Amino acid sequence: MRTTLNISIPPGLKREVEKEVKAGNYASISEFFRDALRSWKEEQLVREIRESQAEIARGEGRVLKSLADLD
Repeated sequence: MRTTLNISIPPGLKREVEKEVKAGNYASISEFFRDALRSWKEEQLVREIRESQAEIARGEGRVLKSLADLD
């Protein structure tokens, strides 16, 4: 199920998005923003993984005996 979200962007940015859609890189403006949000979420996950790797490298990791230990 999808939800509608209205956003305001500067005219120049709107033209850039429309240019990407017109070039065939995206099926619609909505698809452009869905892709942008997916990329943002992926980058967030990568940052969290890198932070965890750095903690482990510093010896700050901890052994989990079960999923309950994540809390």
